[in-house]
Amino acid sequence: MQLGFVSAILADQSFEQVIEFAARAGFDCVEVMCWPQGKAERRYAGVTHIDVTDLKKSDATYINDLLKSAGVSISSLGYYPNALSPDRDEAKAAVAHLRKVIRASALLGINKVTAFVGRDFTKSVEGNWARFVKTWTPLIQYAEDRGVWVGIENCPMLFSSDEWPSGKNLAHSPAIWRRMFADIPSKYFGLNYDPSHMIWQQMDEIAPITEFADRIRHVHAKDVRVDWDRLNDVGVLALPPDFHTPKLPGLGDVDWGGFFSALTDAGYNGTVCIEVEDRVYEKTLRARHESLRQSARYLSQFMPFVNLGR
Repeated sequence: MQLGFVSAILADQSFEQVIEFAARAGFDCVEVMCWPQGKAERRYAGVTHIDVTDLKKSDATYINDLLKSAGVSISSLGYYPNALSPDRDEAKAAVAHLRKVIRASALLGINKVTAFVGRDFTKSVEGNWARFVKTWTPLIQYAEDRGVWVGIENCPMLFSSDEWPSGKNLAHSPAIWRRMFADIPSKYFGLNYDPSHMIWQQMDEIAPITEFADRIRHVHAKDVRVDWDRLNDVGVLALPPDFHTPKLPGLGDVDWGGFFSALTDAGYNGTVCIEVEDRVYEKTLRARHESLRQSARYLSQFMPFVNLGR
């Protein structure tokens, strides 16, 4: 396996600075954020470490030469919009930029893109389905034609009142993944699996790994802590931030030993990227760097062939 991190936590750093830190800290790879230039619509969004808007071969050569010199790879190009937004202009812009990210991933030779499916949060799963198929079938075909694998993260994106009641990402459960892959069966369509999102939904974070082993080709390592006293007080219909807190790996409720045991049993030998959303570690650049180092030290005990001392 290869250990990396999601570049969003270093939003104020340049691409060169992100890669330099990754090399110095002994990481194998980085999932590089590729949002359009502009104001972030939410926390951890709007980060542009590679601008794919008009990426040229000369840009790709510069990026790949820098990576080779640093001994660091890019695990995936990340962009997490709502391509099924009820705001049709927002959805259209998201789809257009996703195509640019896919094109850039092929040009760079990375051949992976990580994203959200999106959702019209005012409608049920059934009410979203026809639009999901209509939107994502040509997107996945566009990716397949270029040899680019697309991994959908399983976060429901239900964190605030403007995402109520269903959240902004359809692909949050095994039942939905099963149906997604039946309707869009391309081998280039899969999961960017994050166990933390299963925890606060009170689901088994390990059980899906066996069934979806051939669909998981990118993994996020984030933890969460559920406050059960608070959950007992507000109930499951409350907004999730009312009863759970994102934490660094090892500081929450994910069973990381069981998780990596299942991953290795399933034959997974891909990238695992630390995603830091623990507010305790966000106050300074030094603290954010240390959050990544601390997470790496913890996770490396479960991961084969990880060498943080290189």
